[in-house]
Amino acid sequence: MVSMHTSPIAPPGMGDSGGMNVSLLSIASQVAERGVEVDLLTRATGAPSVIELSEGVTLHELAAGPAGAVEKGRLLEVADEFGEAVANLAGRLQPRYGLIHAHYWLSGLATLPVALELGLPFVQSFHTVAAMKNGALALGQAPEPEQRVRTEMYLANQASAIVAGSAAEVGILIDEVRAPADRIWVIPPGVDVDLFTPARTDVAGARLRDELSIASGRPILAVVGRVQPLKDQELAIRALAELHALRGWAPVLVIAGEATPGDEEYAVSLRTIASQLGVFGEVRFVGALSRERLADLLAAATVTLVPSHSETFGLVALESAASGTPVVAFRGGGLVESVSTGVSGHLVDSRDPRVWARAIAEMLDDSARLERLSGSARHYAEGYTWAATATALLGVYAGL
Repeated sequence: MVSMHTSPIAPPGMGDSGGMNVSLLSIASQVAERGVEVDLLTRATGAPSVIELSEGVTLHELAAGPAGAVEKGRLLEVADEFGEAVANLAGRLQPRYGLIHAHYWLSGLATLPVALELGLPFVQSFHTVAAMKNGALALGQAPEPEQRVRTEMYLANQASAIVAGSAAEVGILIDEVRAPADRIWVIPPGVDVDLFTPARTDVAGARLRDELSIASGRPILAVVGRVQPLKDQELAIRALAELHALRGWAPVLVIAGEATPGDEEYAVSLRTIASQLGVFGEVRFVGALSRERLADLLAAATVTLVPSHSETFGLVALESAASGTPVVAFRGGGLVESVSTGVSGHLVDSRDPRVWARAIAEMLDDSARLERLSGSARHYAEGYTWAATATALLGVYAGL
């Protein structure tokens, strides 16, 4: 499994690390438990290394390009060198590999030639598709470059199989990317229902409230993800201000995540906007959290907000549901599958902060509804497991 641009072990919510990193580690572990060894290949940002992450799962950090971090927009320049490093590794270890599974378009660009050279099946997961992102841009956000659009079209037509995370992604792949429908498989991600659980609420919730100076009983709204215009944390802050105007007081909004490289000014603007709207005292910026700390936050939260313009699936919505915390999310992309209206939360058709404020208020003001959604959300999330994801993926591999 290839993840050139971000290491699978990088903490989610930092840099370019997010749901894809969580998925890679979780799937690799489950595939290895089923007797298939997995090598995770990524570009080294320090000295090249080989790390055994768990039984049957090994991380190879391969030298390619300059030492240190490389801006995501410039990784295209080292794709050929990374591909050569993968080819050298595969050449030394053959016949170790049965197939190559590339995650994200840069990984595919680098390693499709390797798969062709070695005669191996080539599986592509895009995770985010340029056409989907370009169709739902935030105000002032630059579109994905034409080179990426054309590369994704090429990869989709060369891959032995394409693994999509949602039906929404499939629609884009067929209509915009022109991928062959008979090579696309829909395999949604799973969720760690042992880590993300309502059982953390009492102890973890009290500790988190104490650390963030949030009074007992005061509602908490959580927004989780890399801080960038696409995730639109600004909408959450504006909805908080509208809630304050509507009710005379507001919950506390906890924003977890750090700015994606290049979006630092956006992160600064969020603090400015919160101050201008008079709700800075009700917002907590907590940065990127470990998986355990994230589980604590989602269990302690009253409602999780997912205001993203576009999500291929929306893993955070599923993790929130597993924690027994209902979700209010934008109706778009894969969120219509990761959030079940009336079961795990509510989907909002508008991006008007006042509409969001009313939707949140209706949920906060109905304790019976909140309790009912908490139970049904957990049940909904239990239908998505990493074991099921890995089993389905192995079925695709076996077919190749």
